[in-house]
Amino acid sequence: MEAFKSVTSVAIPLMRANVDTDVIIPIQRLLGGTREGLGPYAFERMRADPDFLLNRAEYKDGAIMLAAENFGCGSSREGAVWALMGMGVRCVIAPSFGDIFFANCFQNGLLPVRLPIEDVRRIAAETEAAPGNARTTVDLERMVVVTPTGAEIPFATDPRKRDAMLHGLDDISLTKRHADAIAAWRARDAAARAWAWETVRP
Repeated sequence: MEAFKSVTSVAIPLMRANVDTDVIIPIQRLLGGTREGLGPYAFERMRADPDFLLNRAEYKDGAIMLAAENFGCGSSREGAVWALMGMGVRCVIAPSFGDIFFANCFQNGLLPVRLPIEDVRRIAAETEAAPGNARTTVDLERMVVVTPTGAEIPFATDPRKRDAMLHGLDDISLTKRHADAIAAWRARDAAARAWAWETVRP
């Protein structure tokens, strides 16, 4: 997993509530393909509208997305996170997220930032005031969002998840940090309860 320390980018002001995972990536795009190829299909149905903001040049390469409440609700498909990352998004800022989507973000290196809706709207307004030129920074090390006009807005996240993101570690990688302790426990338990390990391969 790619580490996340900070990102500076034009923010994509997708200021909609209840954007579900099927809107982010249709289920048929997850059949028979690879996670690396999902980016072009993100928000596919919305992109059919030529006026949709992701069809505008100023937001084409945005690495930060702004949204309203309950972003990533609906089904638990991890492909929604893969699709966002495939289109270059590394951070989503919203007041709230679907619980499973929120957890999947941390397993894949996409940072979900919770901010009050007033702050998200402020960033969106500053972005739209200078299309294609306004830049927002999300700094996970300092735990702040810097708006296009330079205002700093602090945010909070779980310290363990923050540490994992800063070092590019998912749950499997975090478990491997304790490989020696796990091996030592296995050896002790195998000695104490040999009968339980008769069919277990190392």
